[in-house]
Amino acid sequence: MNTSDAERLATVLKQLGYQETNNEKEADLIGVIACSVRQAAVDRIYGKLREWQLVKVKRPLITLLSGCVLPQDRKKFKDKFDLFIDINHLDHIATDLKNLAPEEKLALSDFFSIDPSYQSDYRAYVPIMTGCNKFCTYCAVPYTRGREMSRPSGQIIDEVKNLLSQGYKEIILLGQNVNSYGLDRKEEIKFPELLKKIDGLGKNFWLKFLTSHPYDMSDELIATMSKAQNLSHYLHLPVQSGSDAVLKKMNRHYTVAHYKKLIKKIREAIADIAISTDIIVGFPTETEVQFKETLKLVKEVGYNTAYFAQYSPRVGTAATKMFKDDVPKTTKKKRWQELNKLIGQQSLNFNKKLIGKTALVLIDQNEKIDKNYLNLGKLANYTTVKINTSKPLKIGGFVKVKITKALNWGVEGAIIKK
Repeated sequence: MNTSDAERLATVLKQLGYQETNNEKEADLIGVIACSVRQAAVDRIYGKLREWQLVKVKRPLITLLSGCVLPQDRKKFKDKFDLFIDINHLDHIATDLKNLAPEEKLALSDFFSIDPSYQSDYRAYVPIMTGCNKFCTYCAVPYTRGREMSRPSGQIIDEVKNLLSQGYKEIILLGQNVNSYGLDRKEEIKFPELLKKIDGLGKNFWLKFLTSHPYDMSDELIATMSKAQNLSHYLHLPVQSGSDAVLKKMNRHYTVAHYKKLIKKIREAIADIAISTDIIVGFPTETEVQFKETLKLVKEVGYNTAYFAQYSPRVGTAATKMFKDDVPKTTKKKRWQELNKLIGQQSLNFNKKLIGKTALVLIDQNEKIDKNYLNLGKLANYTTVKINTSKPLKIGGFVKVKITKALNWGVEGAIIKK
């Protein structure tokens, strides 16, 4: 989502007459896309601000802040950034910049629908909605991006059509909770129908979506996923904890039993699906017994990938008002390491099952090692693939490989010659 926000901000600035640079030292304007989910991300912004304040002593520099910003962070940053732009109202940026720097010769015209400046020419992130109504106690999103707001389906479909016509290979639909797409607009289609329409726009492309909330994962959506021709057999379904008591304190709106029932339905519909998740360790009051319940769930579901976070208080979220951060940092780290070790083993077991199979790989990067090249790519289920070749493979191209070896966090493969 941060990448997608940055792409759209870049487009707005380009249409105003700015030119993008990769050299920070020559920038006249620096825009920051913030993520207020974790304190560490906000702390990094403070570090950069100190550098930019020194630059401003020597030459003109405009700094602007956007993205996910909690109200209290905005107050702290108020006198440190020249501008704050609500990510949902980028159309205000032209007027704000003109007021701030009248000497800037900006291309101020009637404003536009924002078509992003994609960072990739083969993979595109397409937002379909923003905001969230769930109010999980640890999460800042409802306070930074507001309530759920669905983008008109016609706009989404037109954007995907345009991308496919340009030869894009992978389309990733984005939202804080894609499953609730359309629920805020009576006239709109709902997520399963949107998925069907996009899936039918072409052939030979990969379609994915991020991220899903278990509460809104419907039987209709599961059935749609099982029938789609381009949808990758991959699902990211955050569970956050394997303890009902902790889930209740997180305000997650479901139980472990409900989540496990969902997983069973999904695997029955799509046998080879890869499922990943998010887990927070050391949430306030989490006991050793409750953590063991999480370990148990991870084993039962058999995730091949998971993203772990050690809980840290985020001022402005409900959890900081409701609970004391009473789990020691050393305990959080130990639990994180235990989960990471378990997922590493499950990933290896999952990858071993891929040995001998043939699959398409989308190439992301390559580098020369001695006289050969190491190419890195992804399977449709996000598994990393290493391929050694005598010549570099085309970045952004599909290649067919045979999986030859399983690694802890990926596989090795060999090109299948035509």
